[in-house]
Amino acid sequence: MIRIAVVEDEGSYQRQMEQYLERYQQEHDVRFQVAVFSDGVSMAYQYHPDFDLIFMDIELGAVNGMEVAEQIRKRDGEVVIIFVTNMPQYAMRGYAVEAMDYVLKPLSYYAFAQRMDRALERMRRRGRQYITVSTGKGSLQKLEVGEIRYVEVQEHTLIYHMGGEKLAVSGSMRETERKLEGKGFFRCNKGYLVNLDFVDGIQEEDAIVDGERVQISRAKKKAFLDALNNRMNEVSK
Repeated sequence: MIRIAVVEDEGSYQRQMEQYLERYQQEHDVRFQVAVFSDGVSMAYQYHPDFDLIFMDIELGAVNGMEVAEQIRKRDGEVVIIFVTNMPQYAMRGYAVEAMDYVLKPLSYYAFAQRMDRALERMRRRGRQYITVSTGKGSLQKLEVGEIRYVEVQEHTLIYHMGGEKLAVSGSMRETERKLEGKGFFRCNKGYLVNLDFVDGIQEEDAIVDGERVQISRAKKKAFLDALNNRMNEVSK
């Protein structure tokens, strides 16, 4: 699932962007999670690195979109930024905040779809996806999905196993499963969420995940094997 923020203070353009995103999903068989922000100030100073793509209006009143983008870049060097404006002379300064592109108002679906195609292609070329986890006391940490071998839950603590490193955070396995949906993970029992790309084999009732044994529940073994086979076929294409 691709997480998209729309930062726009005009209601008509907010609605138009949401309609265009819905149409693009249907036409391209992708899934978006969309958040709309009317206030550039809160976006700038309370930003969390939760998004893959941001459509940023440049004229936001109290603070302009360029300033918002500068604050975002201090916290997130990966998110794709596309400016939305009727003043292209400002958008062309986007190189300062590593903006990918800009789209002019009034918005046409054709121009919007072109930018979406380009943004998704950039994400694919990067080949990296991230999730954000809370490490306590209001702190957040970005984890690269491809580095997570498996997630283990112990009481109310989640342990992310990433090669030789472990990260313990508070949270629910259900929420983690939702974040990693569609990214090649499978819940093999109540306590473990496994990255199928790191499954080396099956021994008795266990999956061998990057050299470690992780138990598969009997009820889920067939579904696990099916998911593993499907994942191997996807990767080999």
